[in-house]
Amino acid sequence: MSSPSSPRRLPASSAPLVTAFLLSVLMTCVVSGISTLLAHGVTPDLVWHWPRAWGFSWLVAFPTLLLVLPLVRRAVARIVAPPR
Repeated sequence: MSSPSSPRRLPASSAPLVTAFLLSVLMTCVVSGISTLLAHGVTPDLVWHWPRAWGFSWLVAFPTLLLVLPLVRRAVARIVAPPR
């Protein structure tokens, strides 16, 4: 039972979707920021180019993660010993 002051949480079944969403947001932010900086340098235009690059890369990364994450989890399960 949750108290009135505790935030509402998503059900456990949504964990893979939330994982893919957060991972795609964070990774595309970092990667697009670095690649935009390398491509354009530190210029006033960077503020315009980075969010556009981030948005486009996220649109590709999120569905890709949804498709690839189950395969990655299976590969990790074959490589890493299960907990005792």
